[in-house]
Amino acid sequence: MTFETLLFHTRFRELAFNSLKSLLELKAAGLKKVVLAYVIPREDVAFVPYGGILKEEEKRLREKARLTFDDWIQTIDDPQLEFHQRIDVGATNAAILDMAKAEKADLIVVGRKKRTAMEKVYVGTHVLDILRRSEVPVLMSKYMVQYEWQGESLMRTNAKIWKRPLIASDWSEPSRRALEVCLSLKGLAEKIIVTHVLGARRTKNLEQVALKRLEDESEKRLQSFCRQIDHAGIESESHLAMGRTVEEIIKMSRDYKATMIVMGRTGKDWFREYWLGGVSHQIAELSELPVLLIP
Repeated sequence: MTFETLLFHTRFRELAFNSLKSLLELKAAGLKKVVLAYVIPREDVAFVPYGGILKEEEKRLREKARLTFDDWIQTIDDPQLEFHQRIDVGATNAAILDMAKAEKADLIVVGRKKRTAMEKVYVGTHVLDILRRSEVPVLMSKYMVQYEWQGESLMRTNAKIWKRPLIASDWSEPSRRALEVCLSLKGLAEKIIVTHVLGARRTKNLEQVALKRLEDESEKRLQSFCRQIDHAGIESESHLAMGRTVEEIIKMSRDYKATMIVMGRTGKDWFREYWLGGVSHQIAELSELPVLLIP
């Protein structure tokens, strides 16, 4: 699985261009086409009393986006990459997915949405909705992030995100596809870290013999992943942890200096995930690293 066509959705927030440039390293792994996408929210141009569209406002917003994209393309100035622009009006999530399908994108890139007090309950439903519905991988991009760790407030810039991907595997088919994606990063990835967490619920009432059997089986699977990575000519590293899955994945990503987290999207119990946030979504929200989710 390679990423030849990337759809980069932006709201033109600060550092959006820096984020885009950091992604273009994918050219070394086969990237050929970049689709710069902007969705004008329908409510921004809606004439509420009659349900119509404010044509002049729409025209102004389209032109502003087009000029910005033109400037980005001119600044990047890379003849080896093909650039397209998509500027549409509509519901953001649906428009992004429609654009990706029309452009035959292999990867959708979205940014974080600023959280409100209400979203502490709904935990970023905008991004989750795209993750839930997308048929192609989705990268939650985070170029510069402020976060808390060990009682300190830290700032991190994610510029070389492909250098040390960490695969958080649950042995599902999407997890295996996540491995395939990482293997395609040869030439970009210096090392691929493979991890698995024996969740607290799964191990809570296990006897020692059963727990040892589970640990041994997990180690064998980790080593199987590592052999495939080594065979592809990339250095590998594996780690098995036990505890709360989300906390342990984030902890390992920090302890082993990962530059991004890659996870398979299993699709288990999506109703519960939509309202409470599943493991993959919580990682995407809580980690300071970019998170790539594979369907």
